[in-house]
Amino acid sequence: METASGRFCLGLQGKFPEPATLFSNMLPRFACSLACLGRARPWHTRRRQASCVMLTKSLPANPPGVAIIGAGHNGLVCAYYLARAGCQVEVFEGRSVVGGAVLTQEFHPGFRNSVASYTVSLLDESVIAEMGLRAQGLRIVERPLANFLPLEDARALHLGGGLAATQASLARFSQRDAERLPGYYAQLERVGDALARLAREAPPAWEGEQSWLDWSRSGSSLLGRARELAQLNAADRQMLLRLLTDSAEDVLAPWFDSDPVRAAFSFDAVVGHLASPRAPGTAYVLLHHCFGGVNGKRGQWGHAIGGMGAISEAMARACVSLGVRLHCDAPVARVVVERDAVIGIELASGAFRPAQIVACNAHPRILADRLLAGATLPEDFRVAMRHYRSESGTFRMNLALSGLPRFSAAPESGPHLASGIILSPGIQWMEAAYRDAIDHGMSQRPIVEMLIPSTLDDSLAPPGAHVASLFCQHFRRELPNGACWDDAHKNRAIEAILGVVECFAPGFRRLILGMQALSPLDLEQGFGLVGGDIFHGRMSLSQLWAARPALGWGRYRMPLHGLYLCGSGAHPGGGVSGLPGRNAARQILDDQSAARSLLSRALSFRRQP
Repeated sequence: METASGRFCLGLQGKFPEPATLFSNMLPRFACSLACLGRARPWHTRRRQASCVMLTKSLPANPPGVAIIGAGHNGLVCAYYLARAGCQVEVFEGRSVVGGAVLTQEFHPGFRNSVASYTVSLLDESVIAEMGLRAQGLRIVERPLANFLPLEDARALHLGGGLAATQASLARFSQRDAERLPGYYAQLERVGDALARLAREAPPAWEGEQSWLDWSRSGSSLLGRARELAQLNAADRQMLLRLLTDSAEDVLAPWFDSDPVRAAFSFDAVVGHLASPRAPGTAYVLLHHCFGGVNGKRGQWGHAIGGMGAISEAMARACVSLGVRLHCDAPVARVVVERDAVIGIELASGAFRPAQIVACNAHPRILADRLLAGATLPEDFRVAMRHYRSESGTFRMNLALSGLPRFSAAPESGPHLASGIILSPGIQWMEAAYRDAIDHGMSQRPIVEMLIPSTLDDSLAPPGAHVASLFCQHFRRELPNGACWDDAHKNRAIEAILGVVECFAPGFRRLILGMQALSPLDLEQGFGLVGGDIFHGRMSLSQLWAARPALGWGRYRMPLHGLYLCGSGAHPGGGVSGLPGRNAARQILDDQSAARSLLSRALSFRRQP
């Protein structure tokens, strides 16, 4: 029968219709849906309206109970949207504070800093607005410059402060590079826009879909995205292909001649990515960091007043305002499964918490190896998780400083001290850092980015003093010859890092009052970042979009009914964006909607464990 709303559904009484009758009714409507793709109404308008509907979708009369594992920022985002839709949501966090790696803590008496995650750019503006984070106290200020790259010969390159200012800085190295910069930015923006839209919606998961209805939805969505990409001109489509497959150096070489200019842009290609900018696939990591902005300004970088923990704290307040229950010091031991469906979670204390829906914000390998240990899962899922690559080569330091550093290239105070200071003056430097890590476990001259957030935020340090964040590459999680990250190896890494800083800012060591140093092992043990990977898994083509975390499970649904992945190990991947949590909530609401047709359930062919 057909309802007044025009949806085809099966009556509860009477026999199941014959297949010929069933499909003769389905196909015209499916064709009609595909025909809608060609209507005149702009595609982006249709998508925006669909997004709003998805996040306010009606739920069954008795909304499901939801347990979210991990109060990192994506877990909080997922909790907020589910609670806003009427779900009863509880969040269980093993640590004593919320936020995961998006955290501010005192690391030396009187000095506070963002402990792991350290800067703002990718946080999606829709998440900020929809969660009301500004009303919850979040304030993000903009860096006056994006980046400052000092050279060993005391010259320096500045990026940011406006196109004209950046071109003037580039012109000191290459007039041709300065002239080509606007074209590079424009093409990257067009291509980035096309892919950024994909980041805000669930990818298809052809092998793991639940029904023919899901297949039709994924198919129409995929056609829509193909239509958008087809609107790029031929040069942009070629650039898109290269950004997905080539090295950062190969993408940058046709645009820029100067090695320092290429190095400045290549840095984003190796942030949290264990690779040389000459390695295929690094161009996408560069593009991934171009998706964001601050305060509505594309490409802008910023700082959250109070440190990155201010983001998590605002998210937590937004969740609590909707009735979400946050449980700290409540580590989850396992997901409890009955037959092929989750029925709740068991805490490390032994307490059982029932839930019809479990959304996991932990790393995919933690979910597969620990939380689902003993559960019957598809063998191909287990194999995929065993081979899931997770190592970013990252070493993090937080320093308490008695004053500001003086760089040989710019010894006086200025806006460069409030930028991202890149201490890696050339592509070969980056290549050598990577090769050292592969051969010896750690770089002899690491790639270092320094931020001094206290230049923008005086709440982090005593008057006249400062804090510095050092984000350093490349350091392996597994050291050669069975060595471990003991104090001796950490001290060796610290000396290598400070040696690089001293090279560009003589006397830097004398400013240090205290420090916090986090090796890849510390990042793994302290924040659940398997392999020390800040992105919850390598951001390579084989682990992106519908293949994140694995093909067949890229739509946030895991291999058990009611189990979802909502962290950075899901699409669109790492960075403090909130999009994995938002997208996962949309998928959960879609799956739980009271409007899902009985026909969809009748034709279910979900692959069972």
